[in-house]
Amino acid sequence: MTYEPKKFNIPELTGISKQSIDEHIKLYEGYVKHVNHIRGEMDNVKDDYARSEMTRRLGFEFGGMRNHEYYFEQFEIGPSSLPDGKLKSLIEAQWGSLEKFIEHFKKLASTRGVGWTMLYIDRQNGGLITAWVDEQHFGQLADLDIVLGLDMWEHSYMLDYPPSEKLKYVDAFFQNLNWETVAKRV
Repeated sequence: MTYEPKKFNIPELTGISKQSIDEHIKLYEGYVKHVNHIRGEMDNVKDDYARSEMTRRLGFEFGGMRNHEYYFEQFEIGPSSLPDGKLKSLIEAQWGSLEKFIEHFKKLASTRGVGWTMLYIDRQNGGLITAWVDEQHFGQLADLDIVLGLDMWEHSYMLDYPPSEKLKYVDAFFQNLNWETVAKRV
């Protein structure tokens, strides 16, 4: 089985340029290509060391592919408010308000280094959990479903903001977020 890059219907965004999105999508397409390449070549590799390194790399490439699919889907159609429903109720129960949740999420997004800021739902207890994911895969929480994913690698903001202003990118992310799409993940 091979993966095909998804196509995203992303309108013009506020604070995140079309060039930035276009280049970012090219990077995503590279992850898809590398997942397919590694999976296609794995059985042909006879050297145990090379095969084990390909196996490790598959986690990185697959995580990059899937994380970006969540990320880009959140911009499709355009921004929307968080609708009444399960996600809004969970956010308000845990953080008191959407504004307090966003402030919490922004603090997590300011973690030094490359990675992702994630909001998950734990379907076993029904709660929401935030986490920092190093690279694409280190730190993903087992058996939790991604609800909201924020790419904090430099490629996601460097065309629009210098590293010292990366939180302006986070503000733009939330300005453009389609909360209806995010809410459907719960």
